[in-house]
Amino acid sequence: MKKKTIVGYADRFSVAPGETISVKVSEEGTADSYSATIVRLTSTDSHALGPGIVEQPIEASCNGSYTARRQPIHAGSYAVIDDLPLGPSFTFLAFVWPTLLHGRWQTVMGRATDTGPDILLGLDEAGALALGLGGALFSTGRPLEVRKWAQIVAACDNGKVTLRQTLLSSESGSDTSAIAEADVSVDLPATDGRFTIAAHGPASDAMDGHFNGKIDRPRVAARALSPDEAAALAGAESPAALASGVSAAWDFARDMAGDRITDVSGHGRHGRTVNAPGRAMTGHNWAADIFDWRHAPEQYGAIHFHDDDIFDAGWQTAFSWVVPEGTSSGVYAAKLDDGGIADHVVFWVRPQRGTATSDVCFLASTATYLAYGNYRVMECSATYEAFQGALLVAGPEDFFLAEHPEYGGSLYESHTDGSGVALSSRLRPLVSMRPETPLWQFAGDGYLTWWLDHLGIEADVVTDEDLHHEGAELLAPYRVVLTGNHPEYWSTPMWNGLQRWLDGGGRLMYLGGNGFYWRIGMCDDLPGAIEVRRTEDGCRPWEAQPGEYHLASTGELSGLWRRVGRTPNSLVGVGMAAQGFDRGTYYVRRPGGEDPRAAWIFDGVRDERIGDFGYAGNGASGQEIDRHDLALGSPPHALVLASSEGHNDNMLLVSEDYRSTHLMLGGTENDKVRSDLVFFETEGGGAVFSTGSISWISSLPWNGGANNVSRITRNVLERFRDPQPFAMPKD
Repeated sequence: MKKKTIVGYADRFSVAPGETISVKVSEEGTADSYSATIVRLTSTDSHALGPGIVEQPIEASCNGSYTARRQPIHAGSYAVIDDLPLGPSFTFLAFVWPTLLHGRWQTVMGRATDTGPDILLGLDEAGALALGLGGALFSTGRPLEVRKWAQIVAACDNGKVTLRQTLLSSESGSDTSAIAEADVSVDLPATDGRFTIAAHGPASDAMDGHFNGKIDRPRVAARALSPDEAAALAGAESPAALASGVSAAWDFARDMAGDRITDVSGHGRHGRTVNAPGRAMTGHNWAADIFDWRHAPEQYGAIHFHDDDIFDAGWQTAFSWVVPEGTSSGVYAAKLDDGGIADHVVFWVRPQRGTATSDVCFLASTATYLAYGNYRVMECSATYEAFQGALLVAGPEDFFLAEHPEYGGSLYESHTDGSGVALSSRLRPLVSMRPETPLWQFAGDGYLTWWLDHLGIEADVVTDEDLHHEGAELLAPYRVVLTGNHPEYWSTPMWNGLQRWLDGGGRLMYLGGNGFYWRIGMCDDLPGAIEVRRTEDGCRPWEAQPGEYHLASTGELSGLWRRVGRTPNSLVGVGMAAQGFDRGTYYVRRPGGEDPRAAWIFDGVRDERIGDFGYAGNGASGQEIDRHDLALGSPPHALVLASSEGHNDNMLLVSEDYRSTHLMLGGTENDKVRSDLVFFETEGGGAVFSTGSISWISSLPWNGGANNVSRITRNVLERFRDPQPFAMPKD
């Protein structure tokens, strides 16, 4: 059986004609060379009964054969300061909140070089505070407690070492505080050089000893401090009396949106984080009475480091392509073939900036693709098969990810220390965002692009990232915008841009389910990354820690859009209702479908079941579904055209829709478990059509596109392209 051994990523998702896209490639097998071909992707799902993967090779200057080489990924976050002096006398201190105490060394701070003796403060194999000086190791011998704050201090005075660990609180009643002293004979010459926090190593490709947990207020002094002096230095500001002896005092509560760490000692020894550890984290002094870090930044001075964080793989460019003028907008990929399973590095060609080549635009849900990037099926919990209602099916990409944990996970995984993955980056291979993978987001949207191509409709394509940065102006040239099957993750600028466009008369076809659900930050200070904090509600694989619900990237409260006062229902008429993945079902007409305002939607459709077929569970209503609900903000004049029937009890009501647990949560017993087909007009002469189901798009190509789901969708698209304004109902 062929294996996946070649992977790549691009430096951008979206590129316009005249711009350059660069592709990074790594060969994980034994091939000496590989071929690269630019292809346009029309259909991206490999379902045996569907259109299959349809790709068209494109003449491109970068097409050809290349020498293969392996490019490693160095996962794990840390902070680095390029230059900090150390001598034979010093003090290191910090507050730490360790999350894993296991059988290996974990560095809190220090220096490791290729030439001189290492000076490292950290936790030894047992989890006790320890100081490494050259080849010697000194430990308190008493492990710290997991997820408990402790102050740690190491003072060295020309060979006399003192270690102090002080537990700040203990619910167990135990006390892991300890003091250890020793005399050493290690020669520590005064040197300048690289200093690191939460890992050690002489270079970025040689880091080791990654720390798992939070670090707050790390400090370095140029002499051995007394306990009282160390306590004073651990304060928010460096005491004036110690100014001459303080080498650096980093305040992690500053500049939290990006990778900068700020030195407040006055020496300007600022640093940077690597691989985007968690910022805006509660510190050792969080009082649990303020929950927005912007209102008490001094209580949010911690960074949460993980040994598996990844932001930028940092690979060298294998080849680049200047997209020629006149290249059609669409979904493209650099196809990499080393003789095994080919890899497709997906990207989107948008129109020239400020222009449009069609009145129809497909908004690719790249934020959601990124949220699910490197979704690790083989690491799911033991209840995953019950959740899916089916046996687990693993493909080559799943085995690849299982063999390569360094590629990072999706926003649905947890780190090795059990905390949730809150940041996902496109600057790494995303092997689940490929046409040959079964995950429904990207691959499922290929049914829509196939359908548009089948109808001869040349729609422009733009991405979520484009919308985030350009807002309503991006959509202004278009009369109609179509979503994909699962536009789940939205930043505030994305939402605002779409709303403004709708207010101006735009016509939106929301062709998915569970859309407009999670509020995210696009990390403008870490371009290419998105951030989420999963809060107290919603379908969520993990929860953020108390006090950590606000995004570091923007300061906004994350979680469900519904919980911050903007419901999907108010935007598109429907909102998340239920999820279930074993099979789909169909819709039946409702009285709203007979209303003269919307009867045209069913032209050519008989009084029949709608969508009792499809490539996702054999039905147009399935996976995750949305319903109309006046109590949640659905416009009063919105028409419910059709509703789904026949869901089984694997289709379960979402947790935000019930107040206490009961047995009537499944599709056979709860009337809230349904998807609604909805239409309504807007004040600006526009309109919204919503299908409320992830699976709707997967029914479009059935029978070569000759089916009632396709006919309804086409009827709506044709009317929405008509420039005649829609009128609000008079009553």
